[in-house]
Amino acid sequence: MRALTFFALVVLAAGCNTPKNAKTKMNELNGTWIPVSQEMGGKQFPAAVLEKQKLIIDNNRYTVIAESVDKGEVVYKEGGKMDINGKEGTNAGKHFTAIYKYENGQLTVCYNLAGDGYPEAFETKGKPMYFLSVFKRG
Repeated sequence: MRALTFFALVVLAAGCNTPKNAKTKMNELNGTWIPVSQEMGGKQFPAAVLEKQKLIIDNNRYTVIAESVDKGEVVYKEGGKMDINGKEGTNAGKHFTAIYKYENGQLTVCYNLAGDGYPEAFETKGKPMYFLSVFKRG
């Protein structure tokens, strides 16, 4: 469960070769984010799981605070895709792929925890390695 919590919060940062439009997105996503809902494999997580979590985005770096503290980098790709690379904590050395969108003040990220391809939609039903998290500013 700890690793899943971390995955839900892992997000955002840009690499050196980030396209201009991705840098604009990155800047508007900087700050502290609190999860409002999370699901994996189509199953919703209980609200109690979300209560002590937060994600901090600072340009190309993220920090996730949950049962532990994890840090890493994210590289934005064209079309709302990202590559997430764990650097410190539970997921150090791991690579995940994800899609994201920022609408109406909410950040939605759908992660493929297998890291072997990008999700095609913000949907986890029938996909046990997909994790969906919706955040609001904290």
